Amino acid sequence: MNPTKIELPGRPSLAVDQQGAGAPLVLLHGFCGSSGYWNRIVPTLAASRRVIVPDLRGHGRSEAPDEPVYAMEDFADDIAALIRTLGLTKPVVLGHSLGGYITLALAERYPELLGGFGLVHSTALPDTEEGRAGRDKGIATIRSEGIAAFVDGLVPKLFAPDHLASMPEAVEDARQIGYGTSAAGAAATQEGMKRRPNRNRVLTETELPVLLVAGAKDGIIPPEKVFSVERDSITRVKLESAGHMGMLEAPDALAAAILHFVAE
Repeated sequence: MNPTKIELPGRPSLAVDQQGAGAPLVLLHGFCGSSGYWNRIVPTLAASRRVIVPDLRGHGRSEAPDEPVYAMEDFADDIAALIRTLGLTKPVVLGHSLGGYITLALAERYPELLGGFGLVHSTALPDTEEGRAGRDKGIATIRSEGIAAFVDGLVPKLFAPDHLASMPEAVEDARQIGYGTSAAGAAATQEGMKRRPNRNRVLTETELPVLLVAGAKDGIIPPEKVFSVERDSITRVKLESAGHMGMLEAPDALAAAILHFVAE
């Protein structure tokens, strides 16, 4: 993909890739990711949809504001501005991990902009005390050892254990993408994720259709945390072979689940 910079009024500029035509579908990547996370499924989705894939602030080729905290609400405001700037009508927004936290904030603040939304290996639940401590440790690693050392420790945890050996190219892709993250932006994002509130209420109260996708072998966010709410308007999909990176570990199954959801 070849992202182009989009200037947003009063917001950081974002690098955005767009492919295909039709009803809009926005894909938000995870922490220390970029639009490149979605490379394996965008061509399939773009055969019938207009697919918009931004690099989030502080990630990939997007601007990294000099701020100590990137709150999930800040990211959501960026994406709302992008939706308006591109003139998108009721897009479906799907977020992976960090992207899911942002998607929930977006659905809470701007439900009128959306046609539906979904979480991919993400959760509406806040960090546990252990999780918050892990964020602090990650921030310390980034500041003392740099982004490469942090990414080297992170990436192996993202994949199902058996995929570390069977999918070396995917693992290396994730690592190389992670190296492109702004160190200051990564630390600010960690701080924002640590502070995010419980947004389970968004899932229980939204009038929009929702897609929840979990990896059966996800060691970061297990299925029970993804599937925190059960309602008729919520579609639940479990990728049996995947860890935390279904777009890389099970791209065909994830693309099929997304296309089925947006068609419905």
